[in-house]
Amino acid sequence: MQALTSHRLFALIGLFFASLLALPGSPALGQEATPAGKSVILATTTSTADTGLLDALAPIFRKETGYALKPIAVGSGAALELGKKGEADVLLVHSPAAEEAYMAEGLGAERKIVMYNDFIIVGPADDPAKIAGAGSALEAMKRIADSQSTFVSRGDESGTNALELRLWKNAGITPQGSWYVESGTGMGDTLNIASERRAYTISDRGTYLALRGHLDLDTLVEGDPALLNVYHVILVNPKNGARVDTAAGKAFFDFMLEPSTQQFIGTFGVDEFGQPLFTPCANNSCGVEGAATPVATPAA
Repeated sequence: MQALTSHRLFALIGLFFASLLALPGSPALGQEATPAGKSVILATTTSTADTGLLDALAPIFRKETGYALKPIAVGSGAALELGKKGEADVLLVHSPAAEEAYMAEGLGAERKIVMYNDFIIVGPADDPAKIAGAGSALEAMKRIADSQSTFVSRGDESGTNALELRLWKNAGITPQGSWYVESGTGMGDTLNIASERRAYTISDRGTYLALRGHLDLDTLVEGDPALLNVYHVILVNPKNGARVDTAAGKAFFDFMLEPSTQQFIGTFGVDEFGQPLFTPCANNSCGVEGAATPVATPAA
């Protein structure tokens, strides 16, 4: 009986410590706890999460600043709304027109270009709409609509969705009908749906490259200047809400513009994909801000 009691005692001790580790905010063994208040809430587009960029940057940011990064990955429209409500300290988004309106309303304290990649139109290899030979993204969209080939839209007010809707508008098309599907999801999920349905969609190149091993989709249209995809970091105005931590937001804002971070962004993805998923562009070093075309379009 004594031996049984000892085993039960050790088991209870083990359960006690396990419960402590399971408590919210409890660090795992070997990990340093985050000091109280030392975190930054980042509202960002899903592409920065789906590509793995945030996961790669978070420990570097933590080591350099002491802040833990707490990202909320949503569409750019939703990220801007979180900033407007004072539910984020800083934003990393890629919907220029919406961002400019946000700044004009005084909702952002500062906005800077960070990086860019480009959008691509992807679809099934047999290409039923025959868009691979299209001379532009607009022509490709017209061929998809004319053939009523299935197209999956994010439908989430993201930067990608805004670009898509602008292309339809410029092509003089109101997409509707059974061929036009709105996923209401992020980029990764939308790509998976398009792959399952043998459909077309628009993706940022980085997310597509990160997931293409699991997708039955080919890059069919690329290189059109209309498909340029620029990311900005925005410091949320503290007047948006009492919970906005300006010091934390500023730490991430400055971190993204540092030469060492920019260098890291420029090499991220090279080892795995043979090309970077993003091109660094702090201080508009790449020349895309206000330009009609990118200085260079990442290779396919």
